Amino acid sequence: MTDTEKTAGGPGAATAGPEAIKAIPVRHYGRYVTAVIAIAILVAIIYAFGQGKINWHAVPEYFFDHRIMTGVSKTLLLTVLSMLIGIVGGIVLAVMRLSKNPVTSSIAWFYIWFFRGTPVLVQLFLWFNLGLVFEYINLMPFYKDYWSNFMTPLLTALLGLGLNEAAYMAEICRAGLLAVDEGQTEAAHALGMSHAKTLRRVIIPQAMRVIVPPTGNEVINMLKTTSLVAAVQYPELFRYAQDIGQNSGAPVEMYFLAAAWYLIMTSVLSVGQYYIERYYARGSSRSLPPTPWQKVRSHLTTFSSRKVAA
Repeated sequence: MTDTEKTAGGPGAATAGPEAIKAIPVRHYGRYVTAVIAIAILVAIIYAFGQGKINWHAVPEYFFDHRIMTGVSKTLLLTVLSMLIGIVGGIVLAVMRLSKNPVTSSIAWFYIWFFRGTPVLVQLFLWFNLGLVFEYINLMPFYKDYWSNFMTPLLTALLGLGLNEAAYMAEICRAGLLAVDEGQTEAAHALGMSHAKTLRRVIIPQAMRVIVPPTGNEVINMLKTTSLVAAVQYPELFRYAQDIGQNSGAPVEMYFLAAAWYLIMTSVLSVGQYYIERYYARGSSRSLPPTPWQKVRSHLTTFSSRKVAA
């Protein structure tokens, strides 16, 4: 074959490969402008707080004060006990709402309607002042006393928060149970399972995937709502912060201190909620979402690989 044939692209000519595509990323200038504006606003807010007449040194001074730590422990205890009352009551009310008995279903509906329709603070004051209606609490041979002695600030807080939470948990549990396909119940009954076993082994494990996320939100909301019980003289975090602020002459600073502790506690609860949701998502998702540590590690790996390639 002559050189002319090779040059003309004859059978022996070398075939050139496709030209590499050069990807040019799209530039989002709006993102940069928005980021600059957001940072400028954040800096302005920080500067304004820094120039304000606030004694910031009082916050670290009392941050681990024994009264504040006692308030934190009582806040967590009140949150746990109130949520236990709310969850147990919510499950009972959800079963009553789903019952074919019109009486029990109507009672559950009325309970949910009343407690969801009135503010928590109003309910706390109602429980605290029911002595105008019931002068005595009489449990026959077990207990008998005046209502004012029986209804302590702790009991008022538990009833006010727990019974109110039960109304919301009832709707969450009901939504979770209804989210499970009816075919699951029919298949379990066809295998000879009883109603209780079907509920325990088939329905509830699948409903938990729907119930857990809003329940986690309710726990976080309950932690913050405990600050309302300061109105009925129960000493929790917000109440102790108020007392310290009045005695030290730094009331606003103690509000910031209380807010910081609430942020810490809600952040810890948010992490716990994430891992519980991830646990119950195993049966519904082929690949579980990465944990925060896995996300950080993947970003570090990507950054290091780009640096080596450069």
